[in-house]
Amino acid sequence: MKPTNESCMPGSCDYWMVSQAAAKLGSQASTLGARHIKDGTLRLQFNREVSYYARGVVNDVSQGNKSAEQGLKELKDEQNSLLIQARDVALRGAGVISGALQFAVGAGICYASVGTLCLFAGAPMMLNGTNNIYENGRDLFENRTDTVGPVRTGYRAISGILGKGNCEADVLYGIIDLSSSAYGIGRMVLKPDSWRLFRYVKTDYIRAYRQASAHGFAFDRFMDIQNVKNMYGTCHPSNE
Repeated sequence: MKPTNESCMPGSCDYWMVSQAAAKLGSQASTLGARHIKDGTLRLQFNREVSYYARGVVNDVSQGNKSAEQGLKELKDEQNSLLIQARDVALRGAGVISGALQFAVGAGICYASVGTLCLFAGAPMMLNGTNNIYENGRDLFENRTDTVGPVRTGYRAISGILGKGNCEADVLYGIIDLSSSAYGIGRMVLKPDSWRLFRYVKTDYIRAYRQASAHGFAFDRFMDIQNVKNMYGTCHPSNE
């Protein structure tokens, strides 16, 4: 029978509470490992390392080397750290997907307009999409957060020539990202059932967002929000 708050005397349930927290950390590590680590050997190694860490905290508490409060705080901090890392991995993966979609939309604009809109809409989307794939992909595989792709580097170089800094360059990069996203979702595209032997007319077109799935539209807006957060973070870095 598990002890409860009512049955515990002060100090008598410390070991049980820390053990439960350790078990919760191990369960969370197992879930995150199954979700994000595809290699079976690496996943087992990850789970084992977290398990050893949690067991060490429990042993320290049982031997009196740490208080129950210290042990619980350490386990909670590790749990939060794993969640933050998992969130970062998910965002980087979403960034790669978003970049690929951005490139595809840009290429579609160039193709559909027979090159007339490529310079002002399609090409910038393709360049930014390729750069987003590179930055998020490298961050993902090398477990880092500071990758600067060639397109962003170009923006920063031009900004430096004009006497500005990286903040202004990254804000401009983000604005072009957001503008291309807005253009991509708001542009006129052919209706699925449109078919004519010769020239299409205005009624054969609808706004792109009306063809987008609810999940696709939500994902696109989510990435726009992340883009705004990244722009803000560049110019207002955390003091922590």
